[in-house]
Amino acid sequence: MSPTTSSPSPTLRLLTSGLLASLLLAAGLLGATATSAAPREIDRIVAVVNNSVITEYELKTRVEQVMRQLAGQKVTAPPRGVLEKQLLERMITERALLQIAEDTNIRFDGAPLDRAIARIAQQNNLSPEAFRQTLEAEGSNFAAFREQIRAEMTVARLKEREVDNKVVVTDAEIENFLANPALDANQQDEYNLAHILILAPEGASPEKLAELRAKADKALAELQAGTHFSQVSAAYSDAQNALQGGGLGWRAEGQLPSLFATVVKTLKSGETSAVIQSPNGFHIVRLMDKRGKNVQLVVKQTRARHILVKTNEVVSDNDARNRLRLLKERIDNGTDFAELAKLHSDDLSANRGGDLNWLNPGDTVPDFERAMDALKPGEASDPVRSPFGWHLIQVQERRDQDVTQERKRLEARRALRERKAEEAFEDWVRQARDRAYVEYRLDN
Repeated sequence: MSPTTSSPSPTLRLLTSGLLASLLLAAGLLGATATSAAPREIDRIVAVVNNSVITEYELKTRVEQVMRQLAGQKVTAPPRGVLEKQLLERMITERALLQIAEDTNIRFDGAPLDRAIARIAQQNNLSPEAFRQTLEAEGSNFAAFREQIRAEMTVARLKEREVDNKVVVTDAEIENFLANPALDANQQDEYNLAHILILAPEGASPEKLAELRAKADKALAELQAGTHFSQVSAAYSDAQNALQGGGLGWRAEGQLPSLFATVVKTLKSGETSAVIQSPNGFHIVRLMDKRGKNVQLVVKQTRARHILVKTNEVVSDNDARNRLRLLKERIDNGTDFAELAKLHSDDLSANRGGDLNWLNPGDTVPDFERAMDALKPGEASDPVRSPFGWHLIQVQERRDQDVTQERKRLEARRALRERKAEEAFEDWVRQARDRAYVEYRLDN
């Protein structure tokens, strides 16, 4: 069968191990030769992606996972045949991306993967073993879940390397953002949007674009007929979050893709846009809700300085703590904090007498901040442990400071980076999918 280059979603949600499928197939074949049991359906290939394959077992497993997920969200699943083809397209894109990552030595194994799963378990207030047991009790395969997390980490690193690290936001762009009230996120209305995307291959023929436009029109017709947005998203959308209902969350206008910024202003809450065409394909946007925003930000700042003693093979925790206790006695007896910091601190701030300048809430690690917040101006702390070592902290003064402009610049840079990165990654994924050799065998 000749290769085709239709462009699916960059979504990377659940990845079932090809090795797992192969082992199950091998086990089935061995069982068949060892006994005269009833005939079994043999696993088959439903798609070839470059030098890899997607099996029917993998696709069936993915379909069942997504149907359980949609049922948990109380969303009616699309017809199984529609969902099967939609998910196969996603799996083809996933496999193409993971092959790029593997070819460029991006892979997560062992301790980093175990730590990521442990963090997920902790967020659910469970130990790793209890988390595993809970997943399996709900019918999920833990090996498949582990592969899903590995895949998500891999693609996140791939995105960081191929797109995020290459996004540049200039000072001129920030100034223009802040000078334009329509772009300033601190002065904008915020929009809660849901989104359906029908991706188009690069250089698609007029016939292909007409076919994709018809698909988008059909999705819009179902929405207008009252079908739940999440159901239509799952059946039609190629967006990254299609199976999560297509929600984009609350975003200021400047954080929206530029294509949507004009459209959402014409919508009322609950209304859906017409089909919007872009170089990447066709879009449908629904305005879920809208709210105003015009915020002045005043925070309590602390000016502090510190002396840091780092621990290592030579300097133990007890050594560091005792050294700082002796220094604190000298400070309490009138020795200048800054002079001691210059002589004894292991931090880069030592040449400034340990001065950390004005600190906003959240600028330091929690252990340091808690100890600092408990001090009165002029007071020095007892030795304080942090991930960096042991500290003596002295608060010099405090003030309430309007940091609106400073935060506006940070917010402007973040919004511009996010918008550029999102648009660039969507385009990069489409190009990666278009370059992949794909052979469909689902309908064979």
